[in-house]
Amino acid sequence: MKDISPELTAEEIRELEQAEQKPIVFDDDCPEMTVAQLLEFKPFHQKKQPKQTVSLRLSPTTLDLAKRYGSGYTTFLSRLLDEAIKDEALVRRCL
Repeated sequence: MKDISPELTAEEIRELEQAEQKPIVFDDDCPEMTVAQLLEFKPFHQKKQPKQTVSLRLSPTTLDLAKRYGSGYTTFLSRLLDEAIKDEALVRRCL
């Protein structure tokens, strides 16, 4: 709900909040995605930006967990960091 348009009406926002509380139901037309499929998913609105290479120190446990997601784990970590840095409460907990 943090990325909703300010142009939405109060009724539309209420409908979105209600929908957010409903459980996800998977079926034949909409099966649950595997971790490998999720790692390949790139939202169509995600624009390619030039990447910069940096070195980070990770705990062995964190690195092992990331590697469990397969050969694209560095890309996965990059996207995870991109999303995490937008969450102010998470950032404050990690400072």
